[in-house]
Amino acid sequence: MHLKRVVVWVSLLLSCIFQAQTLHLYGGSDQKQYLGCLNCDTFDKSSIWNKYGDFGNVYSSKSIWNSYGNYGGTYSTYSPWSTYASYPPAIVDQDGNFYGYLTLNPYKSERSELELANILCKYHEDIKADIDRWYDKLFR
Repeated sequence: MHLKRVVVWVSLLLSCIFQAQTLHLYGGSDQKQYLGCLNCDTFDKSSIWNKYGDFGNVYSSKSIWNSYGNYGGTYSTYSPWSTYASYPPAIVDQDGNFYGYLTLNPYKSERSELELANILCKYHEDIKADIDRWYDKLFR
C-alpha cells in the first residue's frame, strides 16, 4: 500500500513538471519552420489549438491542421499525418530539449512517445474537425 502511494505521488509530481514545459513544433527539412505551440492555451496566438491563429487555422500554410498544406497534408514529407514523412515536425521545449518527432510514420527513428503526441496521431482527423472540443477534452 505504501509503494502504491509513492508511485501515485511520483506520477503526480512528474505530471506537474511536464505541464510546466511549453512544447513547440518545428518543421521542414531542417526543422527551422515554426509550426506553433503544442500545449499552449487556445487563446495564445502561437497555439495549434487557436483556430483563428496561424498555427491552428485549417487554411493556414503553417498549420498542421491544413489538409492541403506542406505541414498537414496526408502525403507531404513534412506532415505529421503522412505515414511516409521523412521530415515530420520536431517537438521541442522552450529550452531546446528534443521530445521526438510528431509523426504517423512508424519507421521514423525518434518518433515521440509523449502521450499528447500519441493522442494527436491517433485522433488527428477528429481533432481537426473540432479543435475547440478536443482542446477542452485534453487540457481542461
